[in-house]
Amino acid sequence: MPYVAPVKDMLFVMNELAGLADVVAYPSYAQAGVDVDLAPAILEESAKFTQDVIAPLNWPGDQNPSSWKDGVVTTTPGFKEAFEQFAAAGWQGVVHPVEFGGQALPKLIAAACFEMVHSASLSFALCPMLTDGAIEALLTAASPEIQAQYVPNMISGEWTGSMCLTEPQAGSDLSMVRSKAIPEGDGTYKIFGTKIYITYGEHDMAKNIVHLVLARTPDAPEGVKGISLFVVPKLLVNTDGSLGERNDVHCVSIEHKLGIKASPTAVLQFGDHGGAIGYLVGEENRGLEYMFVMMNAARFAVGMQGIAVAERAYQKAVQYAKDRVQSRDLDGSAGPVAIIHQPDVKRMLMTMRAYTEASRALAYYAAAANDAQHAAPDEGQRKASQAVYEFLVPIVKGFSTEMSIEVASLGIQVHGGMGFIEETGAAQHYRDARILTIYEGTTAIQANDLLGRKTVRDGGATARVLSQKIAQTEKELLASSSADAQAVLKQLKIGRAAFEDTVAYILANAKSDTKAVYAGSFAYLRLSGLVLGAWQMARSLLAAERLRDSDPAFYHAKITTARFFAENLLPQASALATSIIESGHSTNALEVEQF
Repeated sequence: MPYVAPVKDMLFVMNELAGLADVVAYPSYAQAGVDVDLAPAILEESAKFTQDVIAPLNWPGDQNPSSWKDGVVTTTPGFKEAFEQFAAAGWQGVVHPVEFGGQALPKLIAAACFEMVHSASLSFALCPMLTDGAIEALLTAASPEIQAQYVPNMISGEWTGSMCLTEPQAGSDLSMVRSKAIPEGDGTYKIFGTKIYITYGEHDMAKNIVHLVLARTPDAPEGVKGISLFVVPKLLVNTDGSLGERNDVHCVSIEHKLGIKASPTAVLQFGDHGGAIGYLVGEENRGLEYMFVMMNAARFAVGMQGIAVAERAYQKAVQYAKDRVQSRDLDGSAGPVAIIHQPDVKRMLMTMRAYTEASRALAYYAAAANDAQHAAPDEGQRKASQAVYEFLVPIVKGFSTEMSIEVASLGIQVHGGMGFIEETGAAQHYRDARILTIYEGTTAIQANDLLGRKTVRDGGATARVLSQKIAQTEKELLASSSADAQAVLKQLKIGRAAFEDTVAYILANAKSDTKAVYAGSFAYLRLSGLVLGAWQMARSLLAAERLRDSDPAFYHAKITTARFFAENLLPQASALATSIIESGHSTNALEVEQF
């Protein structure tokens, strides 16, 4: 079935849960003329473009993926033309500064727009997603000269960006990067090395590709402290801004993958013909620090990819369940009925719906915190929002992508045997989703980050802030007289207790029993996603109760979905807390030789 952007649901979350009115009131947005009335117009335009132009390319991209021949990568027919339209319409610059040609809209609005692009085609969306991250890194650390030379062309879509971190011997452990950067004495460097798994590292959709490359200078210290960041363009840029000769960076192959097949994943060779010319970004030996700006942007975006593919899988499953007639209704009525009448099919669809809505709400809430971090006039609010956003990023990335695999798998199950047949398209969502928990930092990396850097490092302060916010929502639920609110309250209190008990255990034992604590890091991330997602769903219920009379069917669905999440999904939190607190030693008990 064709993709239909869930604009109404997105606007509900933006307005009622993420505080769009507060975001657009920040001076920088207000002065630019951004207001709550602008968001629906932008989202409707985004919906039209993604539905009409990008979504029709998703299945053909899977069946006719990008190809490589003699160093040249040719993308799926239609991708180049779609990207040209995407760039011409200004979508690449939605969140970037006006002075470089962008629109400087809040991340909250941009997140909704890019969710649509990801839903329409994950493979297509990866190109603008990586370009966004490259732009952010350059705006954070590059010299004004480099910014002026590269950023406007990237925002316009004339050029795209890539992130070149991984090497054959250096996957998640970037301390093992061995690519070399030799200073030439004229401000340039010669770059030598091999980079693998480079998304859109070579393609035919734009005139130039701006590679951001991690490499070591000759006297750099070992480890992560000795890594620098360089701009290495595919085509050199002349002083007048025109494109010059080909740089010494070449695509020697692209990968054959389980999913996201239309997105070319390149192996790039730098310096086989004398050295690729590169330009230092910021200071030497601070490359990983700068690259983390790009990686954090990408991690949030990958979380949005999880939500997007879950939404697409849910829509397809609902339509199939309405169309597929099989078996009698359990109420005894005569004749076969559509399978959507069967309780277990409803269970699967409600699980898909609830996970997707909760993850979207939490991600948009995080996006609003990011906007406050950068644009709120009060310094205290900026710092507090930064802490919340940084705490939520590994959850948005890790929880949303893990749930997307579960949701896409349920989508296949709803289809039954037809889900296992490629022609229905349900299997593509499952295959595409499978990479999301791996790239831009595996779920384990996100979980370790949440546990170590985001919980232990600040003594649980941010976790306590969020727990207090949940407790405030519990008071609001208590004030409601509805049975739905009371049912959600009952489960939310249990979930919050599980979260608080887990945080207390982590803080008490992280230093004295480190391996036992970290054995539960994945479960802690999942628990956090469940509890914080349930919190957002509880807030959704309260808003829906307040607004119910204006659109009874829509808000009844909101209330029902929130209650389903609380009663069917949130109870996992208590079991996860038990496993975190009790099972660390059994996880680590076997010696390596015993496996």
